[in-house]
Amino acid sequence: MKFVKLHLSGFKSFVDPIDLDILPGLTGIVGPNGCGKSNLLEALRWVMGETSYKSMRGSGMEDVIFSGTHTRPARNHAEVLLTLDNADRTAPAQYNDDEIVEVIRRITRDEGSLYRINGHDVRARDVQLMFADSSTGAHSPSLVGQGKIGELINAKPEARRKILEEAAGISGLHSRRHEAELRLRGAEGNLAKVDETLAELQRQHRQLERQVRQAARYREIAEQLRQIEALVLYLRWREASARVEESAAQLGAAQQAVAATTQTTAAATTKRAQAHDALPELRMAEAEAAAALRRLTLEHEGLADAEAQAQDMRNRLDGQLRIIKEDTARERDNGADADKQIAAL
Repeated sequence: MKFVKLHLSGFKSFVDPIDLDILPGLTGIVGPNGCGKSNLLEALRWVMGETSYKSMRGSGMEDVIFSGTHTRPARNHAEVLLTLDNADRTAPAQYNDDEIVEVIRRITRDEGSLYRINGHDVRARDVQLMFADSSTGAHSPSLVGQGKIGELINAKPEARRKILEEAAGISGLHSRRHEAELRLRGAEGNLAKVDETLAELQRQHRQLERQVRQAARYREIAEQLRQIEALVLYLRWREASARVEESAAQLGAAQQAVAATTQTTAAATTKRAQAHDALPELRMAEAEAAAALRRLTLEHEGLADAEAQAQDMRNRLDGQLRIIKEDTARERDNGADADKQIAAL
């Protein structure tokens, strides 16, 4: 990939949008001190994922936003767009189908930075890895600034090794290795959490097994209780049925006795009526039947005694009938309760 254009808007001294074309060959930028030449290099490093505000010569990353002058107000955001030529198809696989790759970094006050590659939001790490795979980046030794040559000459072997690794195109592998190690440590931490979770689940499983055994025992005892209750209710029903049958037999006998008493009372009433009808004739024939008066008087007294006895018997039978009716009503209530218990069973 090759750099072909750098677009700045609101970045440091470049308040107005400006495009810098990076043409084939040597591109030079000349101008007096303080005109913003170093800002172009910093913009290039910033869009490639620079995270240190000290490297951007500021006290905070938001210092890259145009802070305003006496004549122009401050901006609320800054944006840098770097256009790459991918004709040789050396970009990462997800962007390798496009001939042009556009990397955008935008920062807004109090909101932070965001990155986009070909219009898709990405992480700063993704941008850094893409440039590391291309042997460049915000901290690449290929970006030579003031005093950089002397620093490279006096550099330690570790710094020189970084230069050789970048020249060999393997600097991105170290970044990917570091990221893979971080993921591996994260996976190990997750495995430890999984082990703890499994131990907790096993403990809960043992508790659930114990609860299942208790529930099974409870169901067994509950079933036995239901069977015993059903047996008790059946025995009560049998007993109530026997009492109902006995009460029905007593009721039949009482009804027969009442019928017989009723017949006797009716006969006595008939005789009394007959005697009452014959009494006037007897009185009229009293003079003629003086001899028979004593016999009729005795018969009358006998009938009166019989009537009194019949009345006493009737009163006694009425009391018995009332008792029988009360017993019958009570037995019907018992029968209804028994029917309800049978229906419940």
